[in-house]
Amino acid sequence: MNDTVKIFCENTGANLFVNQGTSLLQVAQMLSLEKGNDTPLLAAYVDNRLKELSYRIYSPLTVRFIDITHFEGMRVYQRTLFFILDKAVCDLFPDRKLHIKHAVAKGFYCEIEGMEDIPETEIGRIKERMQDIIGQNIPIVRQRVTCEEAVETYRQMGLEDKIALLVTRPHLYVTLYKMADIVGYFYGGLAISTGYIHLFDLHKYYKGFRVAVPDRTAPTQLEKEVPQSKMFKIFKEYARWVDIIGVSNIGALNSKILEGKGGELIRMGEALHEKSVGYIADRVAIQHQKGGAKIVLISGPSSSGKTTFSKRLGIQLSILGMHPVLISLDDYFVEREKTPRDEKGDYDFEALEAVDVELFNDHLNRLLKGETVRIPRYNFITGKREFHEQPLQMEERSVLVIEGIHGLNPKLTPHVAADMKFKIYVSALTSIAMDNLNRIATTDSRLIRRIVRDHRTRGNSATDTLRRWESVRRGEDKHIFPNQEQADLMFNSSLFYELSVLKDYVRPLLREVPDTVPEFGEAHRLLKFLDHFTSMDRFEAEIPPTSILREFIGGSCFEY
Repeated sequence: MNDTVKIFCENTGANLFVNQGTSLLQVAQMLSLEKGNDTPLLAAYVDNRLKELSYRIYSPLTVRFIDITHFEGMRVYQRTLFFILDKAVCDLFPDRKLHIKHAVAKGFYCEIEGMEDIPETEIGRIKERMQDIIGQNIPIVRQRVTCEEAVETYRQMGLEDKIALLVTRPHLYVTLYKMADIVGYFYGGLAISTGYIHLFDLHKYYKGFRVAVPDRTAPTQLEKEVPQSKMFKIFKEYARWVDIIGVSNIGALNSKILEGKGGELIRMGEALHEKSVGYIADRVAIQHQKGGAKIVLISGPSSSGKTTFSKRLGIQLSILGMHPVLISLDDYFVEREKTPRDEKGDYDFEALEAVDVELFNDHLNRLLKGETVRIPRYNFITGKREFHEQPLQMEERSVLVIEGIHGLNPKLTPHVAADMKFKIYVSALTSIAMDNLNRIATTDSRLIRRIVRDHRTRGNSATDTLRRWESVRRGEDKHIFPNQEQADLMFNSSLFYELSVLKDYVRPLLREVPDTVPEFGEAHRLLKFLDHFTSMDRFEAEIPPTSILREFIGGSCFEY
């Protein structure tokens, strides 16, 4: 009987015969793929499904090894680092609980329950303990246990958030990870031992501390801290709000949905949005009355809800006696064949050069002079420019409301005086978490929004959207995020209940991604992630037509 199997390694383009039961780590060693301590292999895609290096081979397959320079490799690194951090906190403060709150300043903000305003000396002790754990190269063992066993384990540890997550979305078996004397539940794979972490730092931040991680594009260097005081304030305010209403994690959200409180959650989420939009409108009106704020510039990353926000802001401004004139920068895209391309040869819609800045500024100047202007309308399906039949014109009480990813870019409106502009940054800053260690990435929420919207309005498949997402994120890092702190105000478009709604729209699209393409791995990850949420399908009719969520799922009262 033949006990060898054939595998194909995409990294080298070579076929290899290995004994059944050979691990991925052993295959990497056979192929001499390890590059050193700075960029160790962290995991691999096996037939486009992410697997840890401990995975053993028993049948023919295709494998693609990844390190920290890959998006998913970075996630594996971060999860492993968080597990090490959790053990360090447990070792030093056995009666305390670590909370990894959210991404901030190119790192991650953390707090320790019951240790408000943690001193630098204690942060230094945690860092030293983490370095000791890494130096021991402790194995991280993946275990498959029954849900009942997992719940009992967490009950003994007093981790109610993890119990709620498991109980509200029950499965017969769940995967846990063991590192020495602690056990963790993680959404996604980990490195096979603590020694795979080569670089990190901790330092005081606000009342907790910031975890610095390597730069994915330069893994021998830490990400440089980027000032984000305004963004951090929005995160903190929203996190405090969801904690007060009792939905700070998925388990708590699921529990309320199962109790039949979905409609109540929708009304509270939408009321908060309405209150925030009204406050921003008041600020704009005050500036306008003083002779400024003739132009409201709204920026934000892809699928942040900028368009619906601008329309809702327009309504609030109208209530205050102003006449908003709404313009979308997307309508000023150059025609498809003139769109610049990125380093991979794909269309770079995030580049400022993808916008006809000259035409936009010509129309802007004419509108400010009171002239009548017929503005363009971009057809995303044909990639061609069309024109609105109804021209625009401003009057004394008018204010231009302009939304688009480059809204805060100084190069967009270089000749407009600063006091004439009121700048707003919109983003979906997810504050609800899976549990105390597993945060929900804002990028995941926006990606899910975009897959649903692009399929409904632009005819794109989930594969198409997933294939472009890396380019979109590179463009955001380059063109959008550097300008976000220039905003006068920020608006969080996240709705804590939205993923419980979006899951029913996006899952059929993700299931259509074939397992023969690289994008299947990301589709598979998102499907597993969404499985943690209880559906809100029976409450969907209660989502108002003005909701930002309607921009993505349909049923909005606004025209787009």
